[in-house]
Amino acid sequence: MPDGAAPVLDVRGLKTVFRTRGGEIHAVNSVSFHLKRGEVLGVVGESGSGKSVTMMSLIGLLPTPPAEVRAGTVMLDERDLLKISPEELRQVRGARIGFVFQDPMTSLNPVFTVGMQIMEPLREHMGMDKKQAETRAVELLELVGIPDARKRLKSYPHQFSGGMRQRVMIAIALACNPDVLIADEPTTALDVTIQAQILELVKELRKKLGMAIIWITHDLGVIANIADRVMVMYGGQVAEHGPVKELFADPRHPYTRALLKTIPSISGQREARLQVIEGQPPILNAAPTACPFRARCTHSHARCAAENPLRRAVDGTALGQGHDVACHWSPEAADA
Repeated sequence: MPDGAAPVLDVRGLKTVFRTRGGEIHAVNSVSFHLKRGEVLGVVGESGSGKSVTMMSLIGLLPTPPAEVRAGTVMLDERDLLKISPEELRQVRGARIGFVFQDPMTSLNPVFTVGMQIMEPLREHMGMDKKQAETRAVELLELVGIPDARKRLKSYPHQFSGGMRQRVMIAIALACNPDVLIADEPTTALDVTIQAQILELVKELRKKLGMAIIWITHDLGVIANIADRVMVMYGGQVAEHGPVKELFADPRHPYTRALLKTIPSISGQREARLQVIEGQPPILNAAPTACPFRARCTHSHARCAAENPLRRAVDGTALGQGHDVACHWSPEAADA
């Protein structure tokens, strides 16, 4: 896709709040990003950083109440998903945007066969009759690498292994040939061998189908393997964003640097201790007016407590198009 082409998904200033008995939790704070056709955007960060809530906010998967998407735009081509009706949004889910959840055992309905669960979106969104949907369901199971596909249509989720259930979830998400696939830590519960197979499957499907992918994970190794760009989230906002190779080679946010240092080395040189990020993630009971990482940051100074940093480009490109960071500190200023 040409660099100047319009993105298939363009998110601007997204804010999501949860209302609780103890007050409001500001889970997503002015998150902006875009997704081009055929590319993979990796989203990383600790638990509670806002990764999953951001993506579920896009397509109305959060329970309301307590959740409320308070501001922002989510443009899928020319439509703002935050302004369309619930019925229109339901048609977008599955047909235009597929979602793969973290745990397939709780996402698949245990009382219906796998075939019925794959056929449902085909009949709902594609208008297929039972025979057409069954034929397509077999094709999808074969596409994601499940043997004896026609026979397995009559199987129930508990009759599949963890890796096979995740393949079924991917088949359901791909049923209507969506423009965007959102995968929320789909390999976290799987062993490393099955994880590698799922990653290879997704890369293969991306080449075949040309869809755009948002891949949410804790694992920076997975991001290096599959993504074109990476968005690092902390405290419900974007800490750093950029092309994978550039961000890994020259991280600009202290949080990104700390994350990269927590990865065990395979160089053969033994470290004294595996590095950790001291402290705890922030409690987001108010809209941020200061840097959320300041209490854990080795470069924190007075401005960090007085002002929440805005994202700024660090490579001369337009904001959001290349490498950008939300931080008052910079390596150049530190060297000077």
